[in-house]
Amino acid sequence: MARTSPLRTLSRCSLIAGVVAVIATAAVSLADPPFVVGCWRDIECLDVWRPVICSDGKVYSNSCYAYRACATGCVPYADVR
Repeated sequence: MARTSPLRTLSRCSLIAGVVAVIATAAVSLADPPFVVGCWRDIECLDVWRPVICSDGKVYSNSCYAYRACATGCVPYADVR
């Protein structure tokens, strides 16, 4: 019976572990984000103070934050006052 070298066994185990890691990473990255209900906009907004008020009655610091919150019917807050 031929013995396999420890280095060869280690190489096989490393290869199998690498393949499993790649598959697991791909499965996680391709999955839908958990607990997302309704509108989901994952964008970055600048912290610029140009307030808007939207049809939901909330005031957002700018239109980007309102868009990210999926608010509709937004107008500049200065026009309302």
